[in-house]
Amino acid sequence: MERVAVIMGKMHSGGKKNLVMEYYRNIDKSKIQFDFFCDADSNAIPQEEIEKLGGRVYQIAPYQNIFKNMRQMKDICKKNNYKIIHAYNGTMNLFPMFVGWQCGIPIRISESISMAHSADKKTILKNILKPFSKMFATNFMANGEACGRWQFGDKLFDEGKVKVFKTVINTDVNKYNEELRNATRKEYGIENNIVIGHIGRLTEQKNTLFIIDIFNALVKKEPKAKLLIIGDGNLREAMLAKIDEYGIKDHVLYLGRREDIPQFYNAMDCFLLPSLYEGLPVVGVEAENCGLPMFFSTEIPEESSACKDLGVFMSLEKTPDEWAEAVLKAVKKNMPIRMGKTESVKAAGFDSSVEASKLLEYYEELIDLQQT
Repeated sequence: MERVAVIMGKMHSGGKKNLVMEYYRNIDKSKIQFDFFCDADSNAIPQEEIEKLGGRVYQIAPYQNIFKNMRQMKDICKKNNYKIIHAYNGTMNLFPMFVGWQCGIPIRISESISMAHSADKKTILKNILKPFSKMFATNFMANGEACGRWQFGDKLFDEGKVKVFKTVINTDVNKYNEELRNATRKEYGIENNIVIGHIGRLTEQKNTLFIIDIFNALVKKEPKAKLLIIGDGNLREAMLAKIDEYGIKDHVLYLGRREDIPQFYNAMDCFLLPSLYEGLPVVGVEAENCGLPMFFSTEIPEESSACKDLGVFMSLEKTPDEWAEAVLKAVKKNMPIRMGKTESVKAAGFDSSVEASKLLEYYEELIDLQQT
């Protein structure tokens, strides 16, 4: 059995954590184990679950203190004599790849799971680091073609040197369940409402304030509509202020950060994701798996939609009113015929049990090549 040094950076609630944990839960742990390296200021490390499954968690200095972060990572890597280091930090992968090289780890995988946008404050740093993000890596992975091309370049991608492993979900846990839908809607007093939903970090990248603009336009057309928001982030206070400014507080259910997500997909009638950029977002696959119309911005790769009859891509240049009109039309069409899309999601390659086996094969292939 080989242990893989899995470099998470911030292990917060959200897509990166869900992606890696789904692979970990489903990989054959008699052959591969994960050791998670997480920044100490992470807010959602499932340490108890990881340790129960035989993994390890190392909390190291946050990357803001990059030299201490790298020093601690290096000490642990030297002690554990890894054959594989696998980093999920986008252009920041430069630093763990360098540590892996210093420690003589023969297989150093840099994975891209996101992109960037000019309106995001982090973009400047990402663009500075991007030309160097291939350095010290021996292998390259991405969760979609768009991410792979963005970080590693068209040449490397077209040469077949970027291995794509899609964003994966547990299709059974996230499937449509009418009983769960009815119970959740009853619990939250939304039995007779059209429920528009969003789950994610409340940040500039996720375009949180535009979601409120869309819903404000929508509730004027459909007074019984409700907006269900789950998540937290630096725009929380600005979001709440905008809700008050519009006078729609009674129409909004803000539940903060939650881990019990499947019940809320079931309770919703539509999902909004007008992000400035994404890689291949987990929430999109989960929402479609549960039979929800899924509204993406056109800044998000079209490969993010597993179900073409549910995925809608709209330009951010469209007005909130235009978004609201399209959302209501889709909801009213889908509600009477809603059904789960588990088989479609599996067929599109987003099922964690199937894809985890492929990741195991990839690790074993790299180990075999290194030993020959």
